[in-house]
Amino acid sequence: MAKSSQSKTEKPRTQRPKKSTGEPKAAEKSKLGTSKPEVPRQPGVERRKNHPLRAKNGHISLLLTQAVPHLGQPGDLVKVRPGFARNYLLPQGLATFATPHNVRIVEKHRERLRQLEEARRADLLNLAAQIAQRSLTIEANANEEGHLYGSVNADQIAAAIRALGFPIETDNVRIEGPLKDLGLYNIKIHLAHEIDTEVKLWVVPTHSEDAAG
Repeated sequence: MAKSSQSKTEKPRTQRPKKSTGEPKAAEKSKLGTSKPEVPRQPGVERRKNHPLRAKNGHISLLLTQAVPHLGQPGDLVKVRPGFARNYLLPQGLATFATPHNVRIVEKHRERLRQLEEARRADLLNLAAQIAQRSLTIEANANEEGHLYGSVNADQIAAAIRALGFPIETDNVRIEGPLKDLGLYNIKIHLAHEIDTEVKLWVVPTHSEDAAG
């Protein structure tokens, strides 16, 4: 009996081999899928995130490189949502990041444009003063009462001013309508915003050969 008992106790235990179901590998894959891979630091991105021009309310500061309706003109510093910047403005080349370097470039460009605009306005003011010192004469057919058979329009006035050596186009001439009578007129000439002048215009009867005889 003792021998039989001993053989039972010494009998090695046999374990059934576990079937390979692939579950550990699936779990491992799942675990790898849920964990975010380590992304190397990108210094440029970090600088943009911590940029002093980045607004605290979640918006980002950009410099417009082209005019964007309802947003601004080239060179304007605007604050937009990151998604709008990332999905539209930046890919389309409509804006760039408002880094200190880009801001300095834009400021220099603005200063150059300001100097050019001041020089242009100075030239226009000089042109306005010269036009104001001159007078025009346009001949037209008229009856004895001074009414023109035709009329004098802005095209004719602009052509007469150009004949004096001034670069004036029809759009610069401001008259309420064609002139239909002989006489003296003060014609307004619009050169630019807040730059206007006047020129004296004499509308005189045409000198015919009969009248000269």
